[in-house]
Amino acid sequence: MIKERSRGEVYQQTEEKSKKLQRELNALKEDHAEEIQKLANQVRRDIPDIEEGQNYLEAAVVAKNSEAMEGVKKNKFVCIKHHINGSPEESDFEVKTETIGWSVGSKEVIVKNLYVSVDPYQLNRMKSHCSSQAAISFATAITPGHGIDAYGVGRVVASGRAELAKDELVVGLLTWGEYSIIEEGRLLNKLDPMGLPLPAYVGALGFSGLSAYGGFFEICKPKKGESVFVSAASGSVGSLVGQYAKLFDCHVVGCAGTQQKVDLLKEKLGFDDAFNYKNESNLKSALKRYFPQGIDIYFDNVGGEMLEAAVANMNSFGRVAVCGAISEYTGNQKRAALEMLDVVYKRITIQGFLAADYVKCYAEFISTTTDHLRSSKMQAICDISHGVESVPCAFVGLFRGDNIGKKIVQIADE
Repeated sequence: MIKERSRGEVYQQTEEKSKKLQRELNALKEDHAEEIQKLANQVRRDIPDIEEGQNYLEAAVVAKNSEAMEGVKKNKFVCIKHHINGSPEESDFEVKTETIGWSVGSKEVIVKNLYVSVDPYQLNRMKSHCSSQAAISFATAITPGHGIDAYGVGRVVASGRAELAKDELVVGLLTWGEYSIIEEGRLLNKLDPMGLPLPAYVGALGFSGLSAYGGFFEICKPKKGESVFVSAASGSVGSLVGQYAKLFDCHVVGCAGTQQKVDLLKEKLGFDDAFNYKNESNLKSALKRYFPQGIDIYFDNVGGEMLEAAVANMNSFGRVAVCGAISEYTGNQKRAALEMLDVVYKRITIQGFLAADYVKCYAEFISTTTDHLRSSKMQAICDISHGVESVPCAFVGLFRGDNIGKKIVQIADE
């Protein structure tokens, strides 16, 4: 039989075990006293570091929240109400307000727009259909109600890119709005103005300038003393082409749509001659009068009847750089119908192009043009409107011939 233990016996045995464990623990403490003391000292030393680390983390959270708030902006921007299939009117546009946000940890950059470009080619993207939309990826149709891309200069508000810091000036593909949110991979570069006015980087040192430089030197391949004709010569590209040609010792004649513009070409930009095409009943005869020995180079910005007249007056082995066809964009004017036998028997080269085709000579273009601007051998003519609300009027004015030089909208103070 199993003998039952009394409650007193159980208590006594438990107490003995407890005392034994206490003795063993005390022995352990004595054996490891030095190690325990070191550990206690280390904990005491680490407490301030832990507190400091906690404070740092709290500050970092506050900073990130503040940074995130900097990247949230109310943005007023211009968009089209519907696709435009004719001459643009101000009523085709509207100004909307949206909230744009920058995602902390992303590679996005929010830019406060300072100056944005207004260009005729943008109308082709506003149409429901245009051949250019299918030809190149960056000319796809603009969706009504959405932002509209535009080359411009701005200042960084928030950045997820190490190479672009807050408050730095940048140049690239922005939008017709107060702010632009630029995703990774989209054209945006740091800008050092080198003492030149910022609008110059939207026009003479921007895509307009590269179009003029690349089209004239790479396609037209001028020779000293050749005869050069420039249409829309007082515009953003034409005004620069004429000046490049004069600096290359060519004989240069330009056409424009008002006497004020004609005077500008001859008196300020150094053209050898200029005329108002609206005063000419026969463009072929007019060009024969201004170029009795024929045209070697035609820089075309308008297309239509002017292109026909120029080709009819071209010399053998003449070159035509087709930069634009503004007279044909709205569909209201006669399209060019060239005498192809002239092209064949005179061996005339006619080539269209885009500014992006000449990125390879960008450094040379910037260096040369900057030197010319600094030395006042070239003039950067800008026509500046103010405020995002003025964008529709500025754009529509391009098709009425309102602008002189490069049309730019100043969105905000520098």
